[in-house]
Amino acid sequence: MNARLDIGDHDRYAEGFRYIYPVVSRRAKGVSVGVNLNPNDACNWRCAYCQVEGLQFGKGPAIDQARLEGELRELLGAIVNGDFLTQRAPVGSRRLNDVAFSGNGEPTSSPDFISALETVGGVLDDFDLLGTLPIILITNGSLAHKEAVQRGLRRANDFGGVAWFKLDGASDAALLRTNDAKTGIERQLNNLRITAGLLPTWIQTALFERDGKIMEGEFEAYLDHLRDLLSSGVPICGVHLYGLARTSYQPEASELTRLSSAAIDDYAGRIRELGLEVTANP
Repeated sequence: MNARLDIGDHDRYAEGFRYIYPVVSRRAKGVSVGVNLNPNDACNWRCAYCQVEGLQFGKGPAIDQARLEGELRELLGAIVNGDFLTQRAPVGSRRLNDVAFSGNGEPTSSPDFISALETVGGVLDDFDLLGTLPIILITNGSLAHKEAVQRGLRRANDFGGVAWFKLDGASDAALLRTNDAKTGIERQLNNLRITAGLLPTWIQTALFERDGKIMEGEFEAYLDHLRDLLSSGVPICGVHLYGLARTSYQPEASELTRLSSAAIDDYAGRIRELGLEVTANP
């Protein structure tokens, strides 16, 4: 454990672990302890900006819970009781912010999603962090209509968790082109309603230019969806907007252009006009 952490490098295996990895998070403004339930590099979506090299279609494998627990205990021990933050994190990010289920694919696709939550919750409890250190579920939301996933969302809520739910487009065509997702916008929005009803939920949206367009030219329709969610009483916490900070390993990488901070701030302002809290990270 001697390489310094950097927002431009979220190497899941830098520590020699299989499931647990530390990162400096732009959005979290601190060190996030990642939980990777997809070490097989499999996901049910393939986002054009995805940084996973060798990404394949599929779901997460069975998890070695003893190994996951041991890795988490080792890293948390180094952070909480050792000098990990001083030695490894940049100035301004030397605090433990959260434990985040993210990794190399959709975490809710793992057959052991709920048991992994229980393992993480137990370790946090042993470190007296349960309920004070947030558990963040970074999800594409595509499986929220499934009962098993909903049980996991309820359990995450028991642990004081929060969901970051992906919404990168406003139509079936945009989700297909941006995320290679056949979910469809209506199911995606319904899954967002389900998730927000079970767990405090932020929408997370990637903004970048592709073929001269932002969000496939559908930002007005995206705003309309947000208005509809708010008017129907869906309890959205806010919106995380973020740009392209790391290299995509997908075939579309050369088509993507990073937006300026000013451009993303402009889109953030338009969302704030709806009454939503917004974070903007170019």
